[in-house]
Amino acid sequence: MTDLAHIRNFAIIAHIDHGKSTLADRLIQICGGLTDREMREQVLDNMELERERGITIKAQTVRLDYTAKDGQQYELNLIDTPGHVDFAYEVSRSLAACEGSLLVVDATQGVEAQTLANVYQAIDNNHEIVPVLNKVDLPAAEPDRIKQQIEDVIGLDASDAVEISAKTGMGVPDVLEALVQRLPPPTGERDAPLQALLVDSWYDPYLGVITLVRVKNGVVRKGMRIRMMANDSVYDVDDVGIFKPKKMKVDELGPGQIGYINAAIKTVADCQVGDTIIDDRNPAAGPLPGFKPSVPVVFCSLFPVDAADFEHLRESLGRLRLNDASFAFEAESSPALGFGFRCGFLGLLHLEIVQERLEREFNLDLIATAPSVVYRLHMNDGSIKELHNPADMPDVVKIAKIEEPWIKATIFVPDEYLGSILKLCEDRRGQQQELTYAGARAMVVYRLPLNEVVFDFYDRLKSVSRGYASFDYAIEGYEEGDLVKLSILVNLEPVDALSMIVHRSQAEPRGRALCARLKDLIPRQLFKIAIQAAIGAKVIARETVSAMRKDVTAKCYGGDITRKKKLLEKQKEGKKKMRTFGKVEIPQSAFIAALKMGEG
Repeated sequence: MTDLAHIRNFAIIAHIDHGKSTLADRLIQICGGLTDREMREQVLDNMELERERGITIKAQTVRLDYTAKDGQQYELNLIDTPGHVDFAYEVSRSLAACEGSLLVVDATQGVEAQTLANVYQAIDNNHEIVPVLNKVDLPAAEPDRIKQQIEDVIGLDASDAVEISAKTGMGVPDVLEALVQRLPPPTGERDAPLQALLVDSWYDPYLGVITLVRVKNGVVRKGMRIRMMANDSVYDVDDVGIFKPKKMKVDELGPGQIGYINAAIKTVADCQVGDTIIDDRNPAAGPLPGFKPSVPVVFCSLFPVDAADFEHLRESLGRLRLNDASFAFEAESSPALGFGFRCGFLGLLHLEIVQERLEREFNLDLIATAPSVVYRLHMNDGSIKELHNPADMPDVVKIAKIEEPWIKATIFVPDEYLGSILKLCEDRRGQQQELTYAGARAMVVYRLPLNEVVFDFYDRLKSVSRGYASFDYAIEGYEEGDLVKLSILVNLEPVDALSMIVHRSQAEPRGRALCARLKDLIPRQLFKIAIQAAIGAKVIARETVSAMRKDVTAKCYGGDITRKKKLLEKQKEGKKKMRTFGKVEIPQSAFIAALKMGEG
């Protein structure tokens, strides 16, 4: 049993690529969590996709045993968090389970947009924050300037920031000392009834659902009956344990400790992240303050290429949902693409990761429709509807007004790229709110409509700033906009999967671009195919795929011209008839390429 005064729970927060996972590796190595033989780069990024992309997607936890310089034994619970804006939800969960944070800042790049966002989240959770300057061994490092920048931009005292190189291990022991000296110990009553915060849950094919918990009060041990407060389900605890980072069973988890509970839970739906776990026989008075549930902001439909995979897709989505509480889905069908699912994500990277995990881990071939956001429709009868899929838009005459979500975006960018960033934001209907300087870098705050951001904003931002701009956003609320539904018709048949909601000012250029793109993608038939973009009944752009011509006169050599003419007339009649009955099969590769239009 560890004394509370000797426990420290902390998260590592930073912008993408500032060295969180590498610092976690060094801490594990110094505390002897793994032998040198078992050690590998980014130990905690255990998903194949995380290792390949070099980003953290799931927050991971590990317990370290550390002997301080004064000879005291400490138990450190570390949570490594993602840095990307789409996984801010993972960060908020991790911070709720800790009392302090290590703020890692790259000594060559300084404070970035996500650094700011994550620090504010930590401050909201009343965290004690220890600034750490990483990569000080690089020739481009400027620790003094960055310390000043932390003080100017964030307002944190950085005079005693720890200078380290996580790659070489230089200065990392000082981080452990700073943790022990400067972070507060957790609080909690061992004799009080059990209250534990459910931080995360994932599915193990052999054991069922395993939950990661932070015990606030009381003790959880094997054989106890526990109750989940959110849905009142009761379970018997099979075993409890910790990660070091390998799984290790322990007798009990006491106040202030972080570990896992295995209770033969069948479905992850029973484990709501942020729920409170209590003792069934001696229940606590009330739940712990959880954290806000995640709200999906980007929606897109996923369809299996082979219709027979529909059930397999349903099962796979269910299993992914086990490990990713921030992802939602419901079944839907489309005339063009068959049966599939409408899925909600936290952002475009999240969408890409989920899609890639489905393809890799479950061997599925998928088509994703154009991403869209949730619109609010105020109907003439006074009711308010949420529109997730442009294909479901009701008749325009019934709608009084349409509201779209807006975000507040914070962009850090070096001075020389500021002009192109401002132009990009203006093109996307942005409203500038403030522009300040932190050294040679500008910090721009813009209000932007979310549907302009989900399309390809992030890619454009990176390309106009040569990758130097960093971007973070928060949802601000809904506002009325002049929005229209852009429909695509192929051979006079509407194609649901390609319909989208756009601002009236951009409907025409986007419609033209989409028609031109489809003209190159749809294979020629024996008859002409019209591709049209329309708003309601008004066609705003059109392209025509010309017909293939079969040489019907090949067998006529010499002889009378009228015979050839007769054959050509007959062919013409046939084509006319074919055009009225002919169905155009749009290949799936054309769908996928057309939906990636924003990249062109």
